[in-house]
Amino acid sequence: MDLSDQSPSTINNPGQELIRQFVIYAENKVGWLNEFISMLKSQDIHVMAISVLDTTDSAVIRLVTNYPKQTAQLLKSRSISFTERRIIAVEINDEDSLHLITQSLLHAEINIHYVYPFLYQPNHKPVLAIAMEDEYIAEEALQKHGMRVLSLDEFTR
Repeated sequence: MDLSDQSPSTINNPGQELIRQFVIYAENKVGWLNEFISMLKSQDIHVMAISVLDTTDSAVIRLVTNYPKQTAQLLKSRSISFTERRIIAVEINDEDSLHLITQSLLHAEINIHYVYPFLYQPNHKPVLAIAMEDEYIAEEALQKHGMRVLSLDEFTR
């Protein structure tokens, strides 16, 4: 799924791109993830967030990088099977933030598909990657409740 031709702006942040997540379907083989991370590193692509779901035959790797266009090109050039989707990156201020996030999304009637943490914290605060049904309505709901939604610009280094 190529998202590059769709509008990169968010509702409340015109001109700022939402975070793009890659979902990679990999062979469940010793060393595959190390080789993959080394490949990204050799192209100066940094992993900002990662989640790995291991099954008997394969692994599902969800990751966010600082350069999504270059990541997509690299994956295509190496014939690595992947899909892309937009996700929300939400900054966590304190213990109550998680409840405020889930409550905000519940009030907006948005179903959360999955959540995982970012490795990189641009403002020295924890950040959650959240995949859900409608990122644009979710962003509006979260911001309405005082939550900070980060853009891709804040992760580029």
